[in-house]
Amino acid sequence: MKDLLEDAARRAIGYLEGMGERRVAPDDAAVAALARLRVPLPDGPQPAAQTLSELDELGSPATLAMNGGRFFGFVIGASLPVSIASNWLTTAWDQNAALHASSPGVAVFESMALGWVLELLQLPATAGGAFVTGATMANFSALAAARHALLRREGWNVEADGLFGAPPITVVIGEEAHPTLLKSLGMLGLGRNRVVRVPVDGQGRMRADRLPALRGPTILCTQAGNVNTGAFDPFEPLVAAAHAQGAWVHVDGAFGLWAAASPAHAGLVSGMAAADSWATDAHKWLNVPYDSGIALVRDAQPLRAAMAISADYLPTESEFRNPSDYTPELSRRARGVDVWAALRTLGRSGVAALVERCCAHARHFADALAAEEGCQVLNDVVLNQVLVSFGDADRTRRVIAALQQEGSLWAGPTVWQGRTAMRLSVSSWATTDDDVTRSLAAIRRVTRACASSP
Repeated sequence: MKDLLEDAARRAIGYLEGMGERRVAPDDAAVAALARLRVPLPDGPQPAAQTLSELDELGSPATLAMNGGRFFGFVIGASLPVSIASNWLTTAWDQNAALHASSPGVAVFESMALGWVLELLQLPATAGGAFVTGATMANFSALAAARHALLRREGWNVEADGLFGAPPITVVIGEEAHPTLLKSLGMLGLGRNRVVRVPVDGQGRMRADRLPALRGPTILCTQAGNVNTGAFDPFEPLVAAAHAQGAWVHVDGAFGLWAAASPAHAGLVSGMAAADSWATDAHKWLNVPYDSGIALVRDAQPLRAAMAISADYLPTESEFRNPSDYTPELSRRARGVDVWAALRTLGRSGVAALVERCCAHARHFADALAAEEGCQVLNDVVLNQVLVSFGDADRTRRVIAALQQEGSLWAGPTVWQGRTAMRLSVSSWATTDDDVTRSLAAIRRVTRACASSP
């Protein structure tokens, strides 16, 4: 076992140390080599060291360098070294993070991490929370709490009696709501199409002046950080209007919620703390390993009511917090420990510096590309997102494809209010000034080559 784990550590360290100079996207040969994996299930065992060797030799070259400084394709944070190390250690612990009685260490680490997250994001210290897989399940969990609370007001126990015959819940979203929010609504039985959509402005912000009257049990879903532009809904007027009409306000803030940790950007979330629930991802801007979403609810009771279960064989009676009382899962990995490790290492100022450094890199990209002939920045760069058009849709797609093929950086396509664009998402602690300079040089080189080609 020792030799095997030491070999795994050596291979992982080698992979990470080579991140800065390798292609960001795998080359064609590495992808083609994956065909060697398509073999029948083996009849018998083989040495574990041979399995690890195959995993490294075939798997490592076929990855995208998401843990490096020049991956801008999605809002993905490279894992901090301490969070990789904590992840390895907690995997060795192999704890089921469900109950305090069965895994007291994990339960305490997660409880501490939850309190620190609330403090860092300037949310109520008494709020309840859950460490889940990602923003989809964070939205699902928070909205399950909303569903419970609203229907309880109407005298309906949704967990016991389901939605058949229940009072209807109206869900109001912005036109730019993220698809994972809609997926969550579908899983909750609230419907992906049974939503009222509010128009947005040119940056994707919900227009408070177009908010309809909210009657009966209603959830208003707002957004902190549009996935294309980084823009924030105007929380103060939206929350005030919704609460005045008895509605529950939810904030989908997969990456944007972390703006609250930066003094330079906290103004973007003004009024957000008055909402009733929030969803975010630690594997985005806190830069911990996958998977790590966080659901937060102002009043912990509805979240617990929506999620807690018991059974004769489960030691759920405890004076301490049982993590599974707040999560969709019973069995799950101790993902909150990685959050604790990141926050314990960075501290308040370190998280602020991480957010501000990424935003500064995004502004550098935007300023430099706006000055280039044939390039147009389509959004107000208020956070870490930059949208760039290189002319018409065909030329923009050709530039993106050529950049991905070249391998100097990786950015992906999007369509923003009818315009095809390249989206640069700067979310990684590993991105340096040199990474931005190298990436800009590649964009200029490829853009000019595409301009000169028929």
